[in-house]
Amino acid sequence: MRPVKWKGVYPAVTTKFKSNGDLDIPAFLKNIQFQADAGIDGVVIGGSLGESSTITHQERLDLAKATLNDFGDKIDVILNIAEGATRAAIDLVKKAEAIGVHGFMVLPPMMYKPTDQEVANYFKEIATSTSLPIMLYNNPVDYKIEVTLEILEQLAEFDNIQAIKESTRDISNVTRMKNRFGDRFKILCGVDTLAMEELLMGADGWVAGLVDAFPAETVAIYRLTKAGRIDEALQIYRWFLPILELDINPQLVQNIKLAEVMTGIGTEHVRAPRHILVGAERERVIGILEKGIASRPTLPDYLNIDTASF
Repeated sequence: MRPVKWKGVYPAVTTKFKSNGDLDIPAFLKNIQFQADAGIDGVVIGGSLGESSTITHQERLDLAKATLNDFGDKIDVILNIAEGATRAAIDLVKKAEAIGVHGFMVLPPMMYKPTDQEVANYFKEIATSTSLPIMLYNNPVDYKIEVTLEILEQLAEFDNIQAIKESTRDISNVTRMKNRFGDRFKILCGVDTLAMEELLMGADGWVAGLVDAFPAETVAIYRLTKAGRIDEALQIYRWFLPILELDINPQLVQNIKLAEVMTGIGTEHVRAPRHILVGAERERVIGILEKGIASRPTLPDYLNIDTASF
């Protein structure tokens, strides 16, 4: 079994579609190539930014196969599991394990507001069904279910539950987890606008959104921050923040796909019920992106930073 690092930058990649709604795997892989060249550490396939609710299990597996074929020896390939039924989640986990994915990001059960014990049991059953590493996704703001410290206490005995995508919007939660569990769980920030802050509080990585359009800037912020080059990281982060705020928006998929088009590494097609941005909102987002692209900072040589100690 290939170990997963759970540190560094893990783009939540968008799913690329053709104009007729079919998967566009060449465009998908083109975007990942740009990100790999910029120094990302892994990808999360089929998350909410990947339009999870509109793609089938088979399409997720097809995307994962293509990614493994081209990049599996270079980066961690993580598949998102977001299901309403434990049985369906385990079925997808087993199929994904069979094609060689490196690990999973697992959301709490969807469509039903479970009790804390039901959440814990859901994660336990999935962890028991596979030997592969797992990152839990804690996002009570969007999914109305919190993976509490008490739930994590129950899950600490499962060696393959290794990481948490922290999206509570409460920076102090990083410190709470460190105080309670030490280094038992890797912590990856899941909110673009809080990434540098959480890295400074001890987060190990960043599951990023705008990295899909701005990979070099994202990886530079991570590596410079972890290397203690705070002033250099902060200069880039302050430039980036107006763009990063496009990630904390109900139309984050459309925003980020438009950003990918404007930086030349993506397509804008989405699946219904989504549609591309139109009207005043489209012009607002284009304005933010145009201003950011026009003032894009010159980056230091971040790729040669030694990451072994991070």
